[in-house]
Amino acid sequence: MNTIIEVNNVSKYFGKGTNLNQVLDHACMYVAEGEFVSLMGASGSGKSTLLYLIGGLDRSFDGNIDLCGEDIGRLKDSELSKLRLDNTGFIFQFYNLVMNLNVEDNILLPLTMNGHKKSELKRELDEILEITGLTEKRHAMPAKLSGGQQQRVAIARAVLGNPKVILADEPTGNLDSKSTREIMELFARLNEEKGMTILQVTHSEECASYGTRVVMLDNGKTVG
Repeated sequence: MNTIIEVNNVSKYFGKGTNLNQVLDHACMYVAEGEFVSLMGASGSGKSTLLYLIGGLDRSFDGNIDLCGEDIGRLKDSELSKLRLDNTGFIFQFYNLVMNLNVEDNILLPLTMNGHKKSELKRELDEILEITGLTEKRHAMPAKLSGGQQQRVAIARAVLGNPKVILADEPTGNLDSKSTREIMELFARLNEEKGMTILQVTHSEECASYGTRVVMLDNGKTVG
């Protein structure tokens, strides 16, 4: 399989001068196309920091990160934005929905803002609504949804457009155990049926068990 994420000797510091705090210490890892990898480690170990670096949300680091064949450290801001829009979907612990838009319009928002017409996306939208179990909720407002349903909307928004990579940061952190299982089963289905590569940050061994491989972060270094 082709490598779709490659992290080589990545170090990351926060702070300035004598108050520097090293979060990542020559971290190395890879994710092959079609894998479902869980990034685990103790609280504060740098899991989310590494995920944000991989996604280009933070560009201050030492080392090299390749995403979908591109060295993101060498890309201009406009090139990185296009890479993210075309190839990646982000899912966070907090759903980040627009509360005055219904389910359907929340899912469509990133692509319609990028110039796509709603009519062009109907077939794909219908498919994503079915996969995420939101067909009957397509016209509901976020305030009328449970936490698990809101996260499903966030997942549907991330996967519309068939990105190559899904980056998820503690996607079940605010959910109860039942909703957590449902979300993880949904990730497994997207990975198996649509072939989406998934890299999730999680502290939960149960959530990690749904994936194909675990990478551990320990004292800023990756293991596995």
